[in-house]
Amino acid sequence: MSKPHAIIVGAGFTGVATAHDLALRGFDVTVIERGDICNGTSGRTHGLLHCGGRYAVKDQESAIECIDENLLLRKIVPQAIEPNGGMFIALNESDLQYGEEFIAGCEACHIPLEEITAKKALQLEPNINPKLLTAFLVPDGTFDPLRLALAFAATAKQNGATFRTYTEAKALIQDGKGAIVGVSVLDRASNKTMEIRGDIVVNATGAWAGEITEMAGASVPVKPTPGVMVAYDQRFVQRAINRLNHPGDGDIVLPQRRMAVVGTTSFEISDLDYVPVFENHVNLMLERGAELIPGIRNARVRGKYMATRPLIGGGMGRSSARTFKCYDHKETDNLDGLVTITGGKATTLRAMAEKTADMVCEKIGIHAPCATKDVLLLSYRQYYQPN
Repeated sequence: MSKPHAIIVGAGFTGVATAHDLALRGFDVTVIERGDICNGTSGRTHGLLHCGGRYAVKDQESAIECIDENLLLRKIVPQAIEPNGGMFIALNESDLQYGEEFIAGCEACHIPLEEITAKKALQLEPNINPKLLTAFLVPDGTFDPLRLALAFAATAKQNGATFRTYTEAKALIQDGKGAIVGVSVLDRASNKTMEIRGDIVVNATGAWAGEITEMAGASVPVKPTPGVMVAYDQRFVQRAINRLNHPGDGDIVLPQRRMAVVGTTSFEISDLDYVPVFENHVNLMLERGAELIPGIRNARVRGKYMATRPLIGGGMGRSSARTFKCYDHKETDNLDGLVTITGGKATTLRAMAEKTADMVCEKIGIHAPCATKDVLLLSYRQYYQPN
C-alpha cells in the first residue's frame, strides 16, 4: 500500500517541523519553497527562545505554549540552543507596578521565576542600566534560526521527506469536485513549470498564508505585521534582557554570537514582498535599547533588518494574540484537501506542527500518534548530506 503524500508549501520553521512530524507518521512529504530554507520570516527572527514571560499577563495561552515548548526544544535540539536564561528589569515605578501582575501571570503559567536585587542583577550583567530597581530571572534562551530549521529538515529528510527549494507555488490544482489535489509550481532554477500532486496540501507560509489560500478563493484571518530589529557589534550581556512592562517597541536586547540584537517595532503593510526598514524605527531601537543597556549608544550597527509576523485573531499589532491556529478549509471554505497553519512563535514550531499533522491525519483517515516530543533531531549539518 502506497503512503499518503503531503505537499507542504513553505520551508520556514512551521513547514520544516511539519515535514518532520508527518514523515515520522508514515507520510511521503514534499516541501516546496520559493527560496531556500528559512527564506522568509523564520530567517529574520531575533532568535529568542521564549519562556512565555512576555505574554504571561495578557496572553496566557501563548505563554503556556512557550514555556512548554521551550523545555521540549532544549531536549530534542540542544545543538541549536544557547540556554543562557533571561532577565526582566524594572527601571521606573510603572515597571514596578507591572511586576505584581507579572509575578501572578508567571505563576499561573507555570513559568519559573526568581526575583533578585538590583545589586545581584548588576553582578550577573554589569552592562545593564545601573539605575534599575529590581529584576527577575526567567528561563529564556537564544537559538540559531538556520540551525534550528535545518535540524528539523535534516531529520525529515532522513525519514524520506523531499525538499524542493527555489520552487515557487503558482496555483493550487483542483479536481472536478473542487478539492485541492496538488500545486502548480515554477522551478526558479530552470524557469519551468510543473505540477506536484498529492493527497493533501499544507499551507505553512506564515505571513504569506493569505496569498496561498486566495489561489483557490479561500481565506485566513492573518495580519502580516512587520517589526524592525537592529544588531550591534558588541554582545554586552549573556542573557536575554527584557523590560518589565507590557510588551512594547524595543523592549528586548538579545545576545547573538558576538552581537546584541534590539527588537522590535510593530506596524502594518500592504506589500509582503517589500517591507522597508524605516530609519525612525532604527533610531527608536537605539533609544529603547540604550534604556536597557546604555553602552549600545557607543556600539557600531552591524545590521538593520525586519521580519513579518503572521498574527491571527482580533486586535491590532501588539494587541493580537501570539498563539497559532490550524484551519481545515473544508470547514471554513468548503474546500477539501487544504490545511493552513499560521500564527505562533518560533518557539512553538514543534507544537504547531503537531496540531497540523493531527488534522492532516484525521482528514486522511490515518491513526498515527505524534512522536516528535521524544525524537532527538539530527545535526543541522546532515541536511546537506545525501541520504
